[in-house]
Amino acid sequence: MDYDQICKKVLDIDPKVRFAGICDETGETKYGGMRDGKPSLLSPQESQKSNLQALGRWGLRKTLTSKTGRGIYAMTEYEKLKRITIPLDDDDHLLVVTTEVDADHGNIISKTLKLVSQE
Repeated sequence: MDYDQICKKVLDIDPKVRFAGICDETGETKYGGMRDGKPSLLSPQESQKSNLQALGRWGLRKTLTSKTGRGIYAMTEYEKLKRITIPLDDDDHLLVVTTEVDADHGNIISKTLKLVSQE
């Protein structure tokens, strides 16, 4: 899976996608980044902390996988952005996508899942 290409393609889905990045188990963003011209709302340390929290929530979801099936994505809407997370590679990496609040997240999620499944 070419993580850099995935991130670039996710940013191309919609101009309201602010960020597309892939983090590892430490929460560090290893691939992708912010859309040019869009300021990050979080410092690098805050982004890593946020990613670690998302990874922790995915870990909790996995405890119910035998009953609910594997998680496909999660989306949270905040006052200033929406964040979509998608586990990759048997959960070794997490794709994190943030959008403007008024973005069509359903369309972005659908197209992102299609991209990920094709890689």
